[in-house]
Amino acid sequence: MSKKHALVMIAGLVLLPAPAFAMHISEGILPAPWAGLWFAVSIPFVFWGLRQVKARALLDAKSKALVALVGSAVFIISCMPVPVPTAGTCSHPCGTGLAAILIGPGPTFVVTSVALLLQALFLAHGGLTTLGADIVSMGVVGGLAGYGVFRVLCGVKVSPVLAAFAAGVLSDWATYATTSFQLASALHGSGSLWAMFVAILVAFIPTQLPLGIFEGFLAAGAYRFIRSRRPELLEPLAVRVHEQGAEA
Repeated sequence: MSKKHALVMIAGLVLLPAPAFAMHISEGILPAPWAGLWFAVSIPFVFWGLRQVKARALLDAKSKALVALVGSAVFIISCMPVPVPTAGTCSHPCGTGLAAILIGPGPTFVVTSVALLLQALFLAHGGLTTLGADIVSMGVVGGLAGYGVFRVLCGVKVSPVLAAFAAGVLSDWATYATTSFQLASALHGSGSLWAMFVAILVAFIPTQLPLGIFEGFLAAGAYRFIRSRRPELLEPLAVRVHEQGAEA
């Protein structure tokens, strides 16, 4: 083998891209019209969340610290990648179900947006063009699913700790169902949207099914710890009122 051929082979090995397992929806995956659509959907939710954060800060200056603390937790929790080779991406816990029952869905939209933006800029997780879609799936759908399940279960006198577990599980699964729909709707082409959706969803099941259960235990444990050590942190959402009703 000539020296020239050897150099070409070495250069090819160095430059050959390795399989990437990016978290969230990766940069450039969604066509521009779909990326723009999800940005448009996400913006009203984020602005509503910002208004809630500001309104709470006027009533209680300490609320900003709690929002920042929960935002840090969402950032860290959603940075735990589990590769999904069949989907070319990663599964990960989200933390937005826990966030929603601690600070409410509105602020959860905000902290999720910040976490996703930082991950896209500095960790190559997700992307700027897909930021809107990631906010909708993880922050909006995940946050609303977790908050809604928690409120409904507490309203029918289920233990708040068990309600927190259900919020963690269902918020995680709702996030990935939404992500599957976002990918399928943009990429199915002339094929069946339903078939593409099911294929993507099934690819996530081996990792996301246990991760959702893990996130349920995480949410339940965190809620129980906060309730026993710092119950006053739950007051902004009137969670203690629901808790008293559940324990009556």
